Amino acid sequence: MEVRTILVEPKSEENIGAVARVLKNFGFSELYLLRAPGIGKKALSVASHARDVLSGCIMVDSIEDALADSALVVGTTSKPGISARRHLRMPYFSPRELKEMVDGKRGILSLLFGREDIGLLNDELRHCDIVVCIPTNPDYPVMNLSHAVAVLLYELSEVHTAPEGPALAPIEDKERLLAHLRRFLDEIGYKEHKKEKSMLMLRRILGRAELTTGEVQTLRGILRKAEWKLETKNSFS
Repeated sequence: MEVRTILVEPKSEENIGAVARVLKNFGFSELYLLRAPGIGKKALSVASHARDVLSGCIMVDSIEDALADSALVVGTTSKPGISARRHLRMPYFSPRELKEMVDGKRGILSLLFGREDIGLLNDELRHCDIVVCIPTNPDYPVMNLSHAVAVLLYELSEVHTAPEGPALAPIEDKERLLAHLRRFLDEIGYKEHKKEKSMLMLRRILGRAELTTGEVQTLRGILRKAEWKLETKNSFS
């Protein structure tokens, strides 16, 4: 898969430069900066021979722009969920499990890395198909941003792309399916207080399923058939 590294509101120029260097170390180049400070002398100095990665990075103002055309969105966290109530950060995968999941697939794999101090916000985690946590010492689990990027890109540097295999559905197709599922929950009178948690669970289930565009269309076709059946039944009741 093509790997896109996205830094969400990075605060340190040095970290931006260090991440650019890590990308080049492992053969990657696609770097997105979401609401980031400008790239100045500090970032260029730390990037060293990866200045071309910095010069080619894409600055965006919204998470939707950062994730455009993605086939799989991966959020990173140092605080994985440990109970059913902490569903935003679970179930979670290790970097090696992520590698095994995407090996041989086609599409854009977007890795979301949060702020140096507070990581990803809940609203940002809601955009993620799956969550990855790097196994670390529980006494000090939070890694430096560039170090965390290095661990994931090291694992993903050996991922193979199957040129003839089916491509995963882009995020735009999956978002339409999720919007359709939300409408369907409304139509069947699903309990309002359960809806947001259920929608997040559905997003994570569909993310792990690694759907193709054809599979997304099949699921939407089933929903349309169910909606038609409900409408027909209600019109005669």
